[in-house]
Amino acid sequence: MSLEVSNLTKIYGPQKALDNVSFIAEKGQVLGFLGPNGAGKSTTMKIATGFLIPDFGDVRVNGISVLKHPKQVSRLIGYLPEHNPLYLDMYIKEFLFFIGGLYGMSGQSLKNRAAELIDLCGLELEAHKRIGQLSKGYRQRVGLAKALIHDPEVIVLDEPTTGLDPNQLVEIRKLIKNISENKTMILSTHIMQEVEAICEKVVIINRGKIVASDLLKNLKSEGGNTLLILEIEEEINLEWFQNLGKVRYLGPPKTAVSIAVQDAALARKEILATIQEKNLSLVSIQQQERTLESIFQQITQV
Repeated sequence: MSLEVSNLTKIYGPQKALDNVSFIAEKGQVLGFLGPNGAGKSTTMKIATGFLIPDFGDVRVNGISVLKHPKQVSRLIGYLPEHNPLYLDMYIKEFLFFIGGLYGMSGQSLKNRAAELIDLCGLELEAHKRIGQLSKGYRQRVGLAKALIHDPEVIVLDEPTTGLDPNQLVEIRKLIKNISENKTMILSTHIMQEVEAICEKVVIINRGKIVASDLLKNLKSEGGNTLLILEIEEEINLEWFQNLGKVRYLGPPKTAVSIAVQDAALARKEILATIQEKNLSLVSIQQQERTLESIFQQITQV
């Protein structure tokens, strides 16, 4: 089972919220969908789950088009949106029975599934409470149970850990990881630690366009495991340092770059030689290990 996003484009007036977005999420692999606020993450997720219609493109779940067969696909997808919609006056079990009924579930099979999810999501001690009495962490657990009630093949989580305390974060991460073993899982977030903790593959979107898509381990090793942050007073030409590794501007102004290198000591010598040769004014050279956060900053600040 896989979810394939193909050439999605969504336009709001003069703004292109999504610009030809494509990627694939596969079974048993947690895909981290990253981007700054306003990059297009939630728009993509809403289209993938049938809540929005794109101007162009399509999403297929196991080869079935979301646009052409929305009801059929809805049974294959479990969705936890960023703003977790819950009926606060309902009890947990009552709420799960209600949601299951919307998917045509009933009788003993629904009771068994609700009990299974209450146990899986760690809700046993809170099961006697109304949802409105629960903490934010437990409400997120209820939202996960709601997304899983019909045993979907694909699970889409949009910012599932926003507002949780450190203990709740650890618990929700474990829960997501356990659930993902036999499912196709997409985790949409802008929190790097979440992706580092539970994702194998990463897709980064910026200003409506996909700017990176690869296994996390490959992204970290691309161009080198060390970053050198170079700043000079003059505008930098990327060609001066492209033989050292992957070079990106850190702004405007174009007076600072990051360079991903394999051998930091050798690269520093070559940088200093270039600065001397071209009579440039050095401000600083800083060294840092290449992390997902530094990769994200490199890509999205261009």
